Amino acid sequence: MISVLTAASTAAVAGGLGLTGRWLTRQRDELGRPRPFPTISVSLLAVLAVALAVPVVRRHSEESRLSRVASALVGHRVHVHCQSIGQALADLGAELGYVRYDAAGRPEPRTTIKRDPCGQLRKYYSGHRSRPSFDMVVAVHVLTHESMHMRGLTNEAAAECAALQRDETTAQLLGATAAQARELARDYWLTVYPDMPSDYRDGGCVPGGPADERLDTAPWAPPPA
Repeated sequence: MISVLTAASTAAVAGGLGLTGRWLTRQRDELGRPRPFPTISVSLLAVLAVALAVPVVRRHSEESRLSRVASALVGHRVHVHCQSIGQALADLGAELGYVRYDAAGRPEPRTTIKRDPCGQLRKYYSGHRSRPSFDMVVAVHVLTHESMHMRGLTNEAAAECAALQRDETTAQLLGATAAQARELARDYWLTVYPDMPSDYRDGGCVPGGPADERLDTAPWAPPPA
């Protein structure tokens, strides 16, 4: 959809430039009379080009922001792609995001976040950080979880445990205060993680357990003094 909008916007710009160029080369008709500039046609094409470009620019801005957050979590540059409407209509998968792997089993430096969680992420960083909904809390975690896959953790339970210990960081990178970020991380750990499928949960993902990385951002870490 974005590529279609980009092509249509480009075509509108080209049409406007074409009309302007034609007028510049033929400012008089066959009888020598001045030709009026095609103001209405050029103006309509300009408005159309801008209208078509707005969602393209917005999507690019959203993906750039999420990509910066994911890159900070991964430790190198990665890209976050938000699923388009067309892609969502054709998607039958139940997952909220995914990372593809190459033939050698290495994760690609790119993730696709499904349309709904991407929309929830936009709502979260656009001003709902103080009272995030359940879906926003999950969406922030999805971004963290897929970032852990891009970091090299292919096992779902390992990626999930590493992610829930970094959700606080993700929330802060999205503009939350330290207190807001900490509350979101604890909400996920206490209300979502216990109900995740068994292949996403690890018995060692508990305070002091084998998967506890002793991070200050872990949801079970004591609050800062």
